[in-house]
Amino acid sequence: MDAATALRELVLDVPDHPEPGIVFKDITPLLAHPEGFAAVVEALAAAGRDEAGAVVVDAVVGMEARGFILAAPVALALGVGLVPVRKVGRLPRETHEISYALEYGEATLEIHRDGVAPGQRVLLVDDVLATGGTVAATRELVERCGGVVTGLAVLMELGFLPGRETAGDLTVTALTTV
Repeated sequence: MDAATALRELVLDVPDHPEPGIVFKDITPLLAHPEGFAAVVEALAAAGRDEAGAVVVDAVVGMEARGFILAAPVALALGVGLVPVRKVGRLPRETHEISYALEYGEATLEIHRDGVAPGQRVLLVDDVLATGGTVAATRELVERCGGVVTGLAVLMELGFLPGRETAGDLTVTALTTV
């Protein structure tokens, strides 16, 4: 099974969740399918390699919460460390913090101050690229640590929202566009 087939067959639409008019993309059947999950992880990890297959990043940053599920095996596939970006108050040591606007309010994210070393090349991994607010905030956090974000890899891009524009000059790898 390749990544495109896995996404098409194993990601389920759940209408009106979490509120009326929203179609939630449920990835739990994909996560429960070892062959499909492995194909998706390898496709995401390709964003951290050059044309010859050499790893070109030093770390993978996963964004809370479904991003963690994807970023951890991507980091292992690349042979690099995982750095979590969490909601405020969940990391135990000194952090950088950023608040940003959502369609329905505001959110705050944190990264450990020493989570990314100065000059480290970082691949961001998440499940969905929507408006791009989380990506922009996470990129800012990595840059505050002195890191360099080289790209973004996501399962799905919501093509009707401005996520790619908000990502700016980042190379965006989306395994599918909805």
